[in-house]
Amino acid sequence: MMLKRPASDHFPPWIDMKKNRHSEQSEESPQSWLPYTLLRFFLLLVVRMTAHTGAKFDLRAARRKQRVFLFLLCCCMTSCGPPHPNHPVIGAKNFTEQVVLGELLAQQIEAKGLKVDRRFYLAGSYICNQALISGRIDAYVEYTGTALTAILKQPVNRDPEAVLNTVRNLYQQRHHITVMDPLGFENTFAMIIRGDDAARLHLTTLSEAAQYTPQWVLGVGYEFEQRPDGLPGLSKEYGLRFKEAPVTMDLGLLYRAIDSHQVDMIAGNSTDGPIAVLGLKVLADDKHYFPPYQAVPLVRDAALKRWPVMGTAINELQGKVTADDMRAMNEAVDGQHRDPAVVVREFRLRKGL
Repeated sequence: MMLKRPASDHFPPWIDMKKNRHSEQSEESPQSWLPYTLLRFFLLLVVRMTAHTGAKFDLRAARRKQRVFLFLLCCCMTSCGPPHPNHPVIGAKNFTEQVVLGELLAQQIEAKGLKVDRRFYLAGSYICNQALISGRIDAYVEYTGTALTAILKQPVNRDPEAVLNTVRNLYQQRHHITVMDPLGFENTFAMIIRGDDAARLHLTTLSEAAQYTPQWVLGVGYEFEQRPDGLPGLSKEYGLRFKEAPVTMDLGLLYRAIDSHQVDMIAGNSTDGPIAVLGLKVLADDKHYFPPYQAVPLVRDAALKRWPVMGTAINELQGKVTADDMRAMNEAVDGQHRDPAVVVREFRLRKGL
């Protein structure tokens, strides 16, 4: 089943699709290894040209010389590389809630007098995490269940406090990254169907819906289809089988797809604004399959040391964002096509931040 991607002018006006459309592949494109390949070729050529003209070319010796040249060049590039900008860099994944949360962190830090760079739409969790570890960004908001299973590769745990502690300890031990206190809401996965289907079939839970899924088409985001706390485990837990292979698409297209009857069930998020607007039904996870997904800022220790006021600013957000707050901001951006920066500014004003 093919899902037609809407024209770019159907997207909210604050999104420049040409600038902001990213994918997991963008971080591992050929451009990332092409310079190294060309450099190796150049060095091999230099070594060959500098060899004695009458002697047979020694490939092993040339490679040894290559490694020496590469080592010296890397040392030079490392010592002379461009410095980190003199201000924090805030990242975000490629869906509305993440952009809103990234903007919230950025504005809160800016209120303390620091300039902030924004690097949003960094594809999914894996890309954002790698950007944080490598120092390309200094902070972003992650969800504890996602960090536990998809990033840190730990077994599923359904105790919120235990999950938070595990995530905190592992991030600090492995990467010198501080997991700040939760923002106040949880954004769990939500299996969603149309409200009229739920009413007609008298469905409120996933267990009740399992008997109908062989007649349905499922729509999911790219990560959910593969991650350990996603579709494979959920299908096994509830015995879910579908009419055909899941249709994968950008998270922003899921609600259009179910509203237009191109799919019958989607894997969304519990704080998504369109759920109420479109009259959709979230099916209860009656077997408690999904782990807790508390929203927590992740911040590099080096950034906190360099800009102590950054930690002060982010700490002020502890417990300030409710699930209703998040749904309202998501809907303001997605449904009303408002600028996330304006929506966040109004939220901070209401909260006295």
